[in-house]
Amino acid sequence: MNMKSDIEIAQGSKPLKITEVAAQAGVDEKYVEQYGSYKAKIDYSLLEETERPDGKLILVTAITPTPAGEGKTTTTVGLADGLRRIGKKAVVALREPSLGPVFGVKGGAAGGGWAQVVPMEDINLHFTGDFHAIGAANNLLAAMLDNHIYQGNALSIDPKRITWRRCVDMNDRQLRNVVDGLGGRVNGCPREDGYDITVASEVMAVLCLSRDVDDLKARLSRMIVGYTYEEKPVTAGDLKAAGAMAALLKDALKPNLVQTLEHTPAFIHGGPFANIAHGCNSIIATRMALKMGDYAVTEAGFGADLGAEKFLDIKCRMAGLTPSAVVVVATVRALKHHGGVAKADLGTENLAALERGLPNLLQHVENITTVFGLPCVVAVNAFPTDTRAELELVEKRCSELGVNVALSEVWAKGGEGGEALAREVVRLCEQPNHFSQSYSLDQGIEEKLETICKRIYRADGVVLTANAKKQAKQLESLGFGNLPICMAKTQYSFSDDAALLGAPRGFTVTVRNLKVSAGAGFIVALTGDIMTMPGLPKVPAAEKIDVDSTGRISGLF
Repeated sequence: MNMKSDIEIAQGSKPLKITEVAAQAGVDEKYVEQYGSYKAKIDYSLLEETERPDGKLILVTAITPTPAGEGKTTTTVGLADGLRRIGKKAVVALREPSLGPVFGVKGGAAGGGWAQVVPMEDINLHFTGDFHAIGAANNLLAAMLDNHIYQGNALSIDPKRITWRRCVDMNDRQLRNVVDGLGGRVNGCPREDGYDITVASEVMAVLCLSRDVDDLKARLSRMIVGYTYEEKPVTAGDLKAAGAMAALLKDALKPNLVQTLEHTPAFIHGGPFANIAHGCNSIIATRMALKMGDYAVTEAGFGADLGAEKFLDIKCRMAGLTPSAVVVVATVRALKHHGGVAKADLGTENLAALERGLPNLLQHVENITTVFGLPCVVAVNAFPTDTRAELELVEKRCSELGVNVALSEVWAKGGEGGEALAREVVRLCEQPNHFSQSYSLDQGIEEKLETICKRIYRADGVVLTANAKKQAKQLESLGFGNLPICMAKTQYSFSDDAALLGAPRGFTVTVRNLKVSAGAGFIVALTGDIMTMPGLPKVPAAEKIDVDSTGRISGLF
């Protein structure tokens, strides 16, 4: 018997009308703006007008990602379904997939197996148009910036010190560095330029961190687009662009409501990458999930050293959130990869390799419990090749840290396979909570970088290039020294070297560039070869995606 693909499972489901899902979540129909039968936007005025208390916030994160896969989104969805199966009112809040990875590496990002959000095809493609609105707002600002220079440059913007880049929601390495404005004076001023992927745009971060429309406009106004000949920052507010940008983003700011295969309400909204931005869904969506559910399950991006760290150090700090429990997702296969096993051999029992790889999981767990002071459970995403001895070894090592392990079988069984994890999460939510951030905003920029690298990554320290040191001093002189730090670092290692798997020691992290995202409200520290515009792989996922004469899509997964 052939296993159904993710998209076949999703297409075979029978979703409820989105109005029924909204009613189930306690959302009055006056706040519901339908996008067809199975999608809706929820008006953000709901947050101002509801008196319901917040539920418990559960963060799902994962070990350092590997080619073997971890299943973080799948576990997040399955946990929410599992909570409902044991009688709890749960809502899930996820990030939106980006078209670049959907057509590039991932082929989709809506969960998997029997733990998915639907309509899967819509979510993975254009959805409700949020990313297009973000791209339009980003590029409007770029157009107004270059037009300002063309029309006389009253602000004395130095064309060689422009920091704002155009964006497109597609992996396209060809656009990383371009020269534009060619073809004579009427076609603009020639200069070096470049594109970022839309999820790396500061507009995405601003949308995700804004509390309401007024906050959105204020953050847009603060975004720095470049510097004058006198090295003074120039903002979107200086270009009088913020109002028009906010008009483009007005509807995009409203969270999107869909459902899981088991009809659990799901808010899907925003999606910056965790290795180049703060990596979380929107504050508005998370707050709405907290109001609509007794338990709000959300996820952070990539590994816990990036996604969870930024969720806890940036998002929670800005939004005043305190998680009640954290789930760290791992697979035996991925841990064996960290222990040096080739991808082709991961299905074979190898306790020695598992032992070598386990420090990666344990360091993530210790970061959650010791550095951030939060209750934690390890969710082992089950594979048929996992052996009893391997699972017992994971349980033993985690129990030595005082952390329980729950076997997650949500991919194969949906919410039923998440009941054990759900019960442990409910138990943890009643445990003492000593949440604190990993660094203080009062620390200087270099000190904050040092703290993150030593406490979270277990590095010996941080090294700033001469350029980065100069930038740190300049940012502090401009009044940005008290902002949180957003590390742009490989997701494949605790270090800034993607090849160092497991839990490396005896390394330093090199910061080569520092830039302020003044609208978002953090400083981005670029390390290694991290780029804000990915490329397509040798065989893009797009080669397998198709649509038939009836409009039925295939190839998404």
